[in-house]
Amino acid sequence: AQRKMEEGKMAIGTLSEEVLNRLSKMLDNPTCGWRQLAKVLSEHPRFQCSEAELTSCSLQVLSAAGSPGRTLLALLADRSCPLDFLIHGLRKVDHQEAVQYLTTLGKMTIRITMQPQSQQATMGSRVVLTCRATGPPGLCYQWFRGREEVKLVLCPLASAHVGHYICRVNHGENCTFSQWAQVHLVHSAGSSPASGLRIICQPQSQTLSEGNSLTMECKAEANPPAQYRWYSNMYAVGNWTISLGLYSCKVFNIYHEAWSDTAKVDIATDKVALLIGNMNYLYHNQLCAPIADVHELANLLRQMDFKVVSLLDLNCQEMHSAVTEFLMLLDKGVYGLLYFAGHGYENYGNSFMVPIDAPASYTSEHCLCVQNILTRMQQKETGLNVFLLDMCRKRNPNDDVIVRPGLLKVTANIVFGYATCVDAEAYEVKESNDVSNGIFINFLKKRICEDEKVTVMLDRVAEDMGHCVITRGRQALELRSNLSERRSLTDQIQDAECSASFSARNLQWAVAHVLPKSKYLQFDCGVTVQLGFAAEFSNVMVIYTRILEKPKEIVSCSAQLTDFPQKSNQETLPEAGCLLLFSENLSSPEVPRLYTRICSLQRLRRELTFTVCLHYTYCNMDEEVEERKPVTVGKPLVSKLNLHEPQQPPVCSASASSSFSPDPFDVPECSYFSEGFPSVESDTSHTPLYDAQAGRESPVSMGSSRSTNIPEETDSPDYFDHPTPLVGRKSLPHSQVHDTNYKFSDMYNLHFH
Repeated sequence: AQRKMEEGKMAIGTLSEEVLNRLSKMLDNPTCGWRQLAKVLSEHPRFQCSEAELTSCSLQVLSAAGSPGRTLLALLADRSCPLDFLIHGLRKVDHQEAVQYLTTLGKMTIRITMQPQSQQATMGSRVVLTCRATGPPGLCYQWFRGREEVKLVLCPLASAHVGHYICRVNHGENCTFSQWAQVHLVHSAGSSPASGLRIICQPQSQTLSEGNSLTMECKAEANPPAQYRWYSNMYAVGNWTISLGLYSCKVFNIYHEAWSDTAKVDIATDKVALLIGNMNYLYHNQLCAPIADVHELANLLRQMDFKVVSLLDLNCQEMHSAVTEFLMLLDKGVYGLLYFAGHGYENYGNSFMVPIDAPASYTSEHCLCVQNILTRMQQKETGLNVFLLDMCRKRNPNDDVIVRPGLLKVTANIVFGYATCVDAEAYEVKESNDVSNGIFINFLKKRICEDEKVTVMLDRVAEDMGHCVITRGRQALELRSNLSERRSLTDQIQDAECSASFSARNLQWAVAHVLPKSKYLQFDCGVTVQLGFAAEFSNVMVIYTRILEKPKEIVSCSAQLTDFPQKSNQETLPEAGCLLLFSENLSSPEVPRLYTRICSLQRLRRELTFTVCLHYTYCNMDEEVEERKPVTVGKPLVSKLNLHEPQQPPVCSASASSSFSPDPFDVPECSYFSEGFPSVESDTSHTPLYDAQAGRESPVSMGSSRSTNIPEETDSPDYFDHPTPLVGRKSLPHSQVHDTNYKFSDMYNLHFH
């Protein structure tokens, strides 16, 4: 009964895009689908759709990937339709598949049903903090005071127990956090606090838009009458002060004192992050750490409810397109975070990110200016702009052009976290046998989830780096900020006032993260093969095959994918080149399978098509038999965004000259989402494919009319005419980098990027 009550409190808008997409496919049928559901739900005036809205749903079938059911769900989400009412409607139209799916989903979702509450108590008393959750069997609870894990036994209460507590509820990798609860120590004289002073109205957490006023309320019954003193982020404030963060009220008289619950004030309407890691440069030093850094940071940001797009090895055009799509996800009050790991430089106060196809002697014309991106972010009236730049900041001797970005607004919400100082290099520790984090992320990952102001968190990271011998004198984090409010990356998302735009961002972001569904192939010999799919990054996917069933007369069989380059059909994920996914995280890890890792999906121009080749042998035969089945899985993950296509001319121009010139991101306000899903019809033309190893364009053929599934790359040959590299690899002797306090193992080289 309690679970049903909790499910009833959920709104459709809280469902993940994966769930909504699957549900919409169930509704896209003429006999028992979205139209019948809309008619049933119209019994409630709030959820009644107009003829124009129903027509809009119907017209979705004209789009290659349009979904009437998804459009109806978006309309219901905008009206805060509760999940139980949706299930009620599905039952009335007798859609058993959808009802069973949503009911089962509720049982697997971790949902906190009782939040811990702030408390005050006297010295030596007993304090109990309670957190309850529903979800799959075997939930685990972990309590933390600040960032320190604690055993929650606060008896007898002592001054050491005072602080903020939070509970982490997890089941495997699936986890959620409770709200913060504060424990206060009350010093009482005479009567007990309960009889002499009692708070009857607690302050409530709020979400503000820019320019709004803030009203907090706290009431108490007391004799003598109580006095009130407000605190913001642990500092006493006057009634005229408005700032973001944690608010609490101290209520006291001459005999007693008590503290109210802690209320949080923030303005985050959504949180979006773009992470780019460039490693495999065509004309510069290869880097090792970005793959681990992007993967680590993406997981941490997802824990804080960021919508994360993680991309590896982008050329200039792809970086421009990725940033443009990132900008389209931003809106008023949204927190935007951009992380870049790769080669870079800084000239005249402007930072430049270097794409993998930049020529040997690159200039600002071939790179992306971070300050130009900031200008575009400010135009979206974002709530917070965070740039984490894990790259060198040396002067570029080949670039004497002064880039003049657009004028910045005075918004007091900008934070730059540089991995190193001006005119200095950023390093990575190269290990011999494993993928490890770079120096910046190795320290950042320990602090980034702290519920602190962003600048406070980065200051602590800088202090940690300063205490490390390996970085001392070589690399020091630099923080630049004009952030005036207490804004944290952990701020909760409040989207009540902008549900339509929030739903639109959810759908737009989900476009780049749709994996193909598992496929089950039935071969003539009676063997059943499963095709599974997993995402390592937004542009890197792993396909695995496994044998589910085979007749007894077949003694051996294996299913392999054709049409892919080297390292396909490997027995382990590391052999396939995937060092960050683990087979234990996939379904039925004990069943043998073969793995194929596909990179650079952003260059895929056509639907991903390949052949599954089944090799098997009968018990009374020596010869091996072969069967083939063609498979098409559409355009997975980020390939739907067509990042390889130019969105504005010239592809890699920057705003550079002594006078004003156009902003490279000053393009019409359009995006993949606003234009609808592009057609996924196969392109029959044979396009030259880029050979990254040879550094040239060459046609690749398989001896058939269909080319191999090597993602294509759009490069500009004009950029590849300089033979001399700008920088070379810098190594430090092992004896200089050894530091027992530095937790990298097997380190033998320190490289800069």
